[in-house]
Amino acid sequence: MRLFGSRLPADVRTALHGERPLSHALTAGGGYAVATLTALHLPGGLRVPWHQVDRAVWDQEGVTVVMTGGTQHRIDLPDPGLLPETIRERVTNSILASRYVRLGEHGGVRLVARRIAGQDTVEWEFVYDPELDPADPGVRAAVEQALEEVRRALGV
Repeated sequence: MRLFGSRLPADVRTALHGERPLSHALTAGGGYAVATLTALHLPGGLRVPWHQVDRAVWDQEGVTVVMTGGTQHRIDLPDPGLLPETIRERVTNSILASRYVRLGEHGGVRLVARRIAGQDTVEWEFVYDPELDPADPGVRAAVEQALEEVRRALGV
C-alpha cells in the first residue's frame, strides 16, 4: 500500500486539461472521481464546477452529488480516500455568503453567493421555501429588493 494513495493514471490526468488534482478515488465501475481546485470530475467526462454543487451526501457505498438545480449524480466508491474531505472543503469554500430572508407570512428565500473558482465573479442562487412561487412577479420583486439589501450589507 502506498503512503499517499494510488497515482492517478496519465489518461485521467490528461482529461483534466491542466487542472491540478487534489484528491481522487477509484469508482466501483473502474473510472475515477477527481477533485481539483475548480471542479469535481466524474467518470464519463462530466465536469462539475464547485459553485454548482449544493451538497454531497455520503453513505456506505459512495456519494450522491446534488447540484444547485436539483440534478443528482451517484458515484459508488469502495475506498473514497480523501475525496469526502476535499469535496466538503471545496463546496464550503465556494460559499461566500448565505442569508435567509423572510418574505412575509408565506415563507422566504435563502440567498447564496457563490465564488466561481479561478474568477472574480460571484454567482447568486435563490432557494425558495416550497410555499412561494418564484414565477410570481410580487415574489420576484421582493427577492430582488432583498438581494440588493444583502449585497449592500455584505459588500458583495
